[in-house]
Amino acid sequence: MADKASKFLGGLLGNISSRSAYSQIAIGTSTGWVTGYTTMKVGKFAAFAIGGGIILLEIAHQEGYVKIDWSKVTKKIDKVSGNVERAITARDQTWMDKAERYVDRQLDRAEDIVKHKSDKVKRWYSNLIGDEEGPKINDLHIFLTAFVGGVALGIACA
Repeated sequence: MADKASKFLGGLLGNISSRSAYSQIAIGTSTGWVTGYTTMKVGKFAAFAIGGGIILLEIAHQEGYVKIDWSKVTKKIDKVSGNVERAITARDQTWMDKAERYVDRQLDRAEDIVKHKSDKVKRWYSNLIGDEEGPKINDLHIFLTAFVGGVALGIACA
């Protein structure tokens, strides 16, 4: 079957360079269109399958069906990357390489913690001032202004 298909295509296309320019343009256009159309359909299917799988995994994680042990994942990734590095450079990891990787991982964790705390502070501040886009006067502001004014008036009169 494959032999018949190759003979058919060989007879249909043959030596394209010996054909006229119009034939070459028509053949190039049609094969390009077929390739693009096929790639588009396969790409859509692949994107749908991968995206749907990611969404399903995230839903399962949110619902508590899937639990990820990130420390175990990073240890496995470090082991695999160490093996790949050893295969590429043909040398074993030194204790300095391992220490550098450990410190880098700890710095990433610290950065994530600081970012999380920063987000909490931003939320607290936006709640205090009334809006993320700028201050809006609310009851707390009026109270604090009156309190500070009263304290200043009391100190000035004493």
